[in-house]
Amino acid sequence: MSIRILLVEDDEPLHRGIQFTLQQEGFHVLSAYNLKDARALVADNEVHLFLLDVQLPDGSGFDFCTEIRKRADTPIIFLTASDQEFDIVRGLDLGGDDYITKPFRLREFLSRVHAVLRRRAPIARDAVKNHLNAGGLSLNINEMRLEKEGLEVPLSMTEFRLLSLFMTHPRVVLSKDQIIQQVWPDGTEVLDDNTVAVNIRRLREKIENDPQTPQMLVTVRGAGYRWNV
Repeated sequence: MSIRILLVEDDEPLHRGIQFTLQQEGFHVLSAYNLKDARALVADNEVHLFLLDVQLPDGSGFDFCTEIRKRADTPIIFLTASDQEFDIVRGLDLGGDDYITKPFRLREFLSRVHAVLRRRAPIARDAVKNHLNAGGLSLNINEMRLEKEGLEVPLSMTEFRLLSLFMTHPRVVLSKDQIIQQVWPDGTEVLDDNTVAVNIRRLREKIENDPQTPQMLVTVRGAGYRWNV
């Protein structure tokens, strides 16, 4: 399931920069420069995260947040040039998950996007379909059963957790720490620094046609791992 982000920002250079950065991270970006277009996109698409400029040509991001909260608990991050405490508190009180003031560094911005999505991960998991399909693999979430090209492949509990994590975050680079938080939340099963790498290798042996040259679960040197399907 690709994560869809609705970006509502009327500053065109900033909009393009944010859009490109998010797409490079593997997110699907829906773009709007005003509230009218944003409402039309919401009507036709499922959105997993809203990025809202506060001051828009035809209204306020705060007002749009209120509209969203009447029907959904989707994560919302405000983008604004105002760093006044009153505005920040108002945005959070209306139901915003974070408030980023301009100008900001894109890497810091990405980190905060990922942080909001991680905090909301239990909500996202509830919405995942029973079956996940990619690259000839079919994963039944309820039955914890994997089929590869129609043949059942046995998985350990850890392998199941890893595979479902990656299949629900396509094209997103997940760091070792992020994987540990999701797969071993209490940390008791993580014995040493090689735990993640060893389990990734075992999973590759079951899902990749050539585990030595993985095509689906790839290593991003210095950053982590990415589901590339």
